[in-house]
Amino acid sequence: MPTTVASQIEIDDSGVAWIAGANTKVIEVVLDKLAHGWSPEEMCLQHSHLSLAQIHSALAYYYEHQKQIDAQIDREFREAERLTAEASDPVFRKKLLDLKKTR
Repeated sequence: MPTTVASQIEIDDSGVAWIAGANTKVIEVVLDKLAHGWSPEEMCLQHSHLSLAQIHSALAYYYEHQKQIDAQIDREFREAERLTAEASDPVFRKKLLDLKKTR
């Protein structure tokens, strides 16, 4: 059962922060800010399903938990790099293609 930590933010049973009622993770809003430098108003334009209050709540949650969320972003980025490198390995790709052919 989710726990509400602010009027707009819920933490699920796995510890992931979500914008309440929006099916959007807080980290997604944070990544938009970090990657694109978007203001809350721009994020609201880009994500019409989110209210300005929801975006500000997500950013407030981020700034209150910045160290943990930045560490999560770093972990996920390193994992994506690892998977990209692995997928570009010709031997690994051949194994995947061979597995696909046998199905």
